[in-house]
Amino acid sequence: MDIVGTGFLARNLRPLAGRHPDTVALAAGVSWASGTSDADFAREAALVGEVAKRCAADGRRVLFFSTAATGMYGLAEGPGREDVPVTPCTPYGAHKLALEDLLRDTGADHLILRLGHLVGPDQPEHQLLPTLVRQLREGVVRVHRGAARDLIDVDDVITVVDRLLAADLRSETVNVASGFAVPVEDVVDLLAGALGLEARKEHLDTGGRQHVISTEKLRALVPQVAQMGFGPDYHRRILGDFTASVYVRQD
Repeated sequence: MDIVGTGFLARNLRPLAGRHPDTVALAAGVSWASGTSDADFAREAALVGEVAKRCAADGRRVLFFSTAATGMYGLAEGPGREDVPVTPCTPYGAHKLALEDLLRDTGADHLILRLGHLVGPDQPEHQLLPTLVRQLREGVVRVHRGAARDLIDVDDVITVVDRLLAADLRSETVNVASGFAVPVEDVVDLLAGALGLEARKEHLDTGGRQHVISTEKLRALVPQVAQMGFGPDYHRRILGDFTASVYVRQD
């Protein structure tokens, strides 16, 4: 596998670099759901188009990472599914959906993975968990009222990616998530307790909706998911691992 990118996801994909030689993984581009610019979006669109055209010419498959987060499925009725039309509710979600369409239109073989919120050591500071830890340390944490996130261990994501690529899927879109939405307020409490921090919560009303990501297709394609521990308490384990990595960085 050729890996395009040097960030958090790209680094975690490196163990697969010696496998799946027919695949180019696009692990670069916009990973910040808020605060992005039209220039950022345009650069990612140009990169997707360029890589896809090269792959179409030499017969390789593009692995593209999209989003299954609120920006994509926040307006869905019932669990967000890959096989029904969606209406994105944020610029980031609309951007990712547009890139999915762009990739399909190039004619390149491809596999699109809509990811939940990845959790792992050394995440970028702008992502959810590092942001919450920073705010906890500062003494005030901002929580969007009613917000929930589907958290998934980045190591589990890499295992799933390996299995999906080995199945030689083409022209498919698959949600890769735990299938369980965790209230952000619970995430804050677990982080605070594990790190021994206290902070005032500042609740913000944003009008957002909770949503659940459907993992029906994922479970059918990768039966091993049943042994990964996905369930209502899955987030407790991965948050424990995350906070342990925070302690290691402090030492």
